[in-house]
Amino acid sequence: MPGHRTKGFCASAAALALCAVLAGCGGSGESAGGGKVVLRYTWWGNPDRAERTEQAVALFEKQHPDIDVSTSFSGYDAYKQKLATQAAGGDAPDVMQLDYRQIDQYASGGVLLDLAEQKSALRTSEIDRGLLATGRVDGVQYAIPQGRGTETVAYDVRTWKKSGVPLPGKSWTWSQWADTMRALAKKTGKPGATDPGQSEDAFEVWLRGQGKALYTKKGGLGFSAADLTRWWTFTDRLRREGAVSPAEQTTQLDGSVENTPLGRGTSVTDANWDAPASGFLALVPTGVALAPMPSGEDGTPGQYFKPSMFLGVSADTGHPKEAAQLVDFMINDPEAAKILGASRGIPVNETIRAEIGPRLKDFDKTIAGFQASLEGTLKDPPQAPPSGDNALQSTFQRDYDQVSYARMSPREAAENYITEAKAELRS
Repeated sequence: MPGHRTKGFCASAAALALCAVLAGCGGSGESAGGGKVVLRYTWWGNPDRAERTEQAVALFEKQHPDIDVSTSFSGYDAYKQKLATQAAGGDAPDVMQLDYRQIDQYASGGVLLDLAEQKSALRTSEIDRGLLATGRVDGVQYAIPQGRGTETVAYDVRTWKKSGVPLPGKSWTWSQWADTMRALAKKTGKPGATDPGQSEDAFEVWLRGQGKALYTKKGGLGFSAADLTRWWTFTDRLRREGAVSPAEQTTQLDGSVENTPLGRGTSVTDANWDAPASGFLALVPTGVALAPMPSGEDGTPGQYFKPSMFLGVSADTGHPKEAAQLVDFMINDPEAAKILGASRGIPVNETIRAEIGPRLKDFDKTIAGFQASLEGTLKDPPQAPPSGDNALQSTFQRDYDQVSYARMSPREAAENYITEAKAELRS
C-alpha cells in the first residue's frame, strides 16, 4: 500500500487490545504523544487514489499540526467486509468512506454520527441540496457525498462511426436506443450493447423515466411485478433479436469493465457509471466516448447525478470536531481538490468543480464535459436505498439469468423477484 502512514486493519478481537496502544489501530478517539489527536481514516480504492489521498492528508496535517491522521485502504470487496467487522465490534474508524448502499445500514445501526452536530466545522453550503440529501436517513445527515457520477452509455467510437449508424445526440428515448442497437448489430455483426436486463441500475433509470422509483421513501418497493415484467419483456426481445449480448456473455459480468462485452470487443456499447468507464480506454484503444442514458418516451429523464461515495464519522469517535474538520477538508479545500482531481468522481463542491474543471486531463476531462452537458436537465437523485438492496442486486441478476436461459418467462421471474424482495426488505 502506498503512503508511509497506511496501517493495516486489526485482524482479530485479541489484536484489538494490543492495537489500543498503537497509533493508527486503536479505538476511535485516541491521542498521540505530545497531546496530538489521532484520527483513523479509511477508504477503498486503487493505488492511484491512495497516493492522491495520502498527499491530501499530508496537507491536512500541515494545516492542522495538532492532528495526526492514520490511513488505511483496500479494494472495495475487502473494504466492505473489514468495515462491517469493525462496526460490529464497536471499533469503526473515526472517518470512513461509505457507499450509497451502506448508509442506511450503518445509520440505523448506530454506527454513524449526526453531522448536523458539527455545523461549525463542516460546511455544506456549496453542495447541491438534492445531492446532499442522499446522505440523510430519517432526516438526519449521517454522511456527506464526496464526488458525483452518473450512468452513461460508453461506446466504441471507431466501430460505431464505421457502421454508418448516426451517432447518439444529446438525448434519446428507450425505443430510439433499442432501434439504434438493432441497427448497430445489423451493420457490425455483433450486439449493439450489453444486455441491460441484468442491471438493477439500468432498470432504475428506465423506471424513473416512467415516473416511478426503485424504493418508496419508507424503504418499500416502488414498482410492481407488472413494471418489472415490462422491462424484462423489452430486454428479452432485444436479446432474442441479437441486438444485445447473449446469455453466455451477460452471465460473465462481475462488475469489472474487463468482463463486459464492450471490454471483450464483442459489443459496441455498454451502460456503466462514468468514472469506471475510464477503464475501457485500455481495452478499446481506438477510442471511447460517452452518451446519455435513454429517457422515457415522453422525454422524462431517468438518469441522475449519484454520489460516487460518501464520508461519514463514527458515532463513537472521541474527536467529533476534528473528524468533521477532516471531512470538510476533503470536500471543500481547493488545494486538496487539486490533488484529488476526479479520483473519487467529479467534486460535489460547486465552486471547486468550476475551478478544477479546466485543469482536468484525459478521461477525467471527458467525464467532466459529459456531466456538464447534463447540468440542469436531470431530476434529483433518490434517497439512499434500504440496506436490503445490497442483497437484492444479486437476486435481480440471478432472476434475469432465468429469463436469459429461457427457464422462466419475464412474468414468472418478475413475480419471483417481487416475492423475495418484499421478504428481504421486511427482514
